[in-house]
Amino acid sequence: MPMDEPQFELRLAANEADVLAAQHLRYQVFVEELGGDGVLVDHDQRIEADRFDPYFEHLLLLDNRRAVDDRVVGVYRLMRADGAKRAGSFYSEDEYDLSVLHASGRRLLELGRSCLHRDYRGGAAMMHLWNGLADYIAANEIELMFGVASFHGLDPAPLASQLSLLHHRHLAPDDIRPTAREDGFQRMDLIASEELDRPAAIRQMPALIKAYLRLGGFVGQGAYIDRSFNCIDVCLVMDVARMSDTHRTIYERGAAR
Repeated sequence: MPMDEPQFELRLAANEADVLAAQHLRYQVFVEELGGDGVLVDHDQRIEADRFDPYFEHLLLLDNRRAVDDRVVGVYRLMRADGAKRAGSFYSEDEYDLSVLHASGRRLLELGRSCLHRDYRGGAAMMHLWNGLADYIAANEIELMFGVASFHGLDPAPLASQLSLLHHRHLAPDDIRPTAREDGFQRMDLIASEELDRPAAIRQMPALIKAYLRLGGFVGQGAYIDRSFNCIDVCLVMDVARMSDTHRTIYERGAAR
């Protein structure tokens, strides 16, 4: 990491080079660090891509103190309903039945492929990404956000407490509850509610999932075993209308420049 303080810039990808930079960071995180094989991984170019990339907008966090060809240190993929229509579906529909979200008639935004360069985790970088996301959501009047978030590995046993906590305490209401598809369905209620060690489960929860829960997020019915990425996914849903005043303050903090 550069010795100087980061000089952050946040913007949407403007051209193919920007998208390639995002795909390169995704390769570092999802392939090199987490052992995923991705969908269209190019090991020679060190990029992780899929067929949905042209239909997403790519939110980029850059540190302009880094070398010109290595400035992207954070990414988020964002796809509204018009992008999903062009793509033929949302990315998450490969893993989850989103019928209830489509039937809601509300403005949808799919979030995905969120990651940070390893040198920027645990600091201000994630807040910068959240700020940009809050601005985007406000500008586009988004009402429902959703996307898959991952636990590393394919064995549900070590994740029993985390998955069970999500099922018992954060299951989405029926009208916005996606359901994992049968080909990868993994039940989440592995430990009875009364037997859960909730503080321990929260401590073990991935940081991104904890962040969504703090904002009032829910999860869908069942997890999905994603063998191509060596992970177990849950579908996270956030309903702006159901957010409490406290949640809304956190969520909108980035928009109040």
